Parts: sequence; structure tokens; C-alpha cells
Amino acid sequence: MTPATATVVGIVALVAPFATIPLAILLDRTTSSGPSAVDVVWSLGFGIAFAGVGIVVARRQPRNPIGWLLLGASLAVTLASVGPQYVVLDYTVHHGKLPLGAIALFVTQAWVYAFMLVPLIVLLFPDGHAGPRWRWPLRAYLCAALVYVAGTINVAAVALSLRTPLDSSGNVIGSSHPFGSAAWFGPTQGAITIFFGVFCVATVVNAVISFRRARGERRQQLKWLGAGGATAVTLLLVTIIWSSAPAFVGNVLLPIALTALPVSIGVGILKYRLYEIDRLISRTLSYALLTGLLVGTFIGLVALTTDTLDLSGRVGVAASTLVAAALFNPLRVRLQRLVDRRFNRARYDAQATVEAFTARLRDAVELDAIRSDLLDAVNRAVEPVHASLWLRG
Repeated sequence: MTPATATVVGIVALVAPFATIPLAILLDRTTSSGPSAVDVVWSLGFGIAFAGVGIVVARRQPRNPIGWLLLGASLAVTLASVGPQYVVLDYTVHHGKLPLGAIALFVTQAWVYAFMLVPLIVLLFPDGHAGPRWRWPLRAYLCAALVYVAGTINVAAVALSLRTPLDSSGNVIGSSHPFGSAAWFGPTQGAITIFFGVFCVATVVNAVISFRRARGERRQQLKWLGAGGATAVTLLLVTIIWSSAPAFVGNVLLPIALTALPVSIGVGILKYRLYEIDRLISRTLSYALLTGLLVGTFIGLVALTTDTLDLSGRVGVAASTLVAAALFNPLRVRLQRLVDRRFNRARYDAQATVEAFTARLRDAVELDAIRSDLLDAVNRAVEPVHASLWLRG
């Protein structure tokens, strides 16, 4: 594979997700059962994020399979979004007269193919090599993926042989309960799903073990992977569990969740400002805790002033806002120091060293002692290769 090939494939992967927008509008107007806005946002977020990072990685490191896997995942999700919409439009509205309707029927399950590529990306991160102990598990996983793809194609072929390949819900007939020549895929699908789950857990455990053993730059790369994966999983769980939240909350959280993993992978592979990850994690945690505390304080004060003290709603809200604003900076400083002690220890130790040196400097009178103390503080805080101090006579 060459950078030119990566450019062509990447452009296709970046542009293709936008095909879901006109299809969704047309399907909603003709059948009144088009995909929801969240589904469209999910498709666009996943496709564009994975394609954007994939094209950059594949162009700069064409021999690294991760870039191509990211592009493949983006294309698979796009096919899984466009395919079902086009199939419903063809067989429900136009009675199978549109071109390429049969081909679209075969890619309705492509979203599974995309998620099957994600554990491979985690396993091969960051240099594209899994190690000799993963040779046979990786081969078994690839064989299982091929069997799954063959099974979904067989199910689509059986449905295509019927007069109407879709059921009343718009799903491919037999996708949940295969029959006919595809009956073998029913129990096989369950076994492959279990194997897929075990393989995913194994790749995460492998990444954790690698992180514990890694040092230097590789450790920072794995930190980026872990931060992106944790962010994506947390936000996805929030959007799933918090079903009572307003729709715009899910529309905001979902793209962030889908963007976090590929962006962190891209940063880790391309080694762009790797050592900012500690600061990023600490700032994210501190501001998340700060937001939670301020929101809780604000709600509590509003309830206290309006219910207990019997003040008007506007006065209570104004007083609560002033108190929350006054607490912002003191809470931010305290929380930042607390989080830095755990997640950004280098910055915390450097700050403590500088503060200790400043305190000693107030009482220092001997020039040699100040010179020695200054060099010691610089060496401990900045850790340079060499440090020297020249004083003009």
C-alpha cells in the first residue's frame, strides 16, 4: 500500500458517510420511518473520525496496518448505515426496481465487521505488531471473522431468493433466525459472538499488562490509548443508561465518544505531544469534579434559598450564582493540586520543588549556597541533561 492509495481510500471514507443524510431525508418522506437524528449522528461521527485519523496514519506510515484498519472500520460503518436505508427504499417503496439493491442487501450487517476490527486495532497498537504469543489466537480470530462474514452473506442470499427479502420491520428476513441453507449460521453466530467477547477482553488485558511493563515513549502511547478508550466507553454508557436525558445531550456526547478512541490512537501512533497526556488527564478530571461540585452547590443553594429561606426564585438563583462563582477559583486550585498528586505527579513534584526553593531563598544570604540550591532545584524539577550557572562578576 502506498500513500497515494491511502489518499484515495481516505477521501472515499470521508465523503461516503454524508450519503446517509439525503437517504435519511428521502426515507423519512416516503415511508415516515427514517432513521433518527441520533442514528445519523452516530454514523457520521464514527465514519468521519475513523476515516480522518486512518488517512493520516496510513499516509505517514503505510506499512502500519492500524491506519488501514481504521479506514476499513469507517467504510464498514458507512455501508452498514447506507445499505439498510437503501434496501428499505428499494424493496418497500420501489419494489426492488432500484439498481444495486441486491448488493446493498449483502452489507446490511457490515456494522459487525466494523466492530470486529476495533479489537485488532487495540491489539496491534502502536507499531502494528502483536508479538509471537498472539499468532495463533489472531489466526483463530481472523478465521472466525471470515466465517461470520460468510454466514451473513448466506443469510442475505436466502432472503434474496424470496419474493420480499424484508420483514414488516424492515429487517432482512432470517437475520435473527437463519433458515434454509443458512440454518447452520444460527448456533455458529452465538459461538462466534462469545469468542469475540473473550478476544476483546484479552486485548484489553494485554494492553494493561503492556502498559505496566512499558517505559518511556511507549508508556505514553499506551496512556493515550487508555484515555481514549475509557472516554469512549464512559460516554457511550452514559448515553445508553441516561435515557431520560434531552435528545441534544445524546447528540453531543455520542460524537465525542466516537471521536475519542480514533483521535487518541492517532496521537499515540504519530507521537504528537505524547507527554501532554498526563496534563490532559489531570485537567479533565479536575474540571469534571469541579463542575460536579459547583452544580451540586448551585442546586443545593437554590433549594435552600427558595424553599427554606422563602426567598423569591430570581433572588435565590442570583445568590446561588454569586456563591458558585466565588467558590470557582478556590475549588479549582485545591482540586487541581489533589488530582495532580495522583495523575500528574511530575508536575506536582516540580511545583513542590519550586515552592520549597522559593521558601528557602527568602532566608539565604550566601551566594554559593544559593547557586547550589538553584541548580539542585532545576535538576529535580526539570531534569535536564546538564545544568550550569554562570554569574557575572
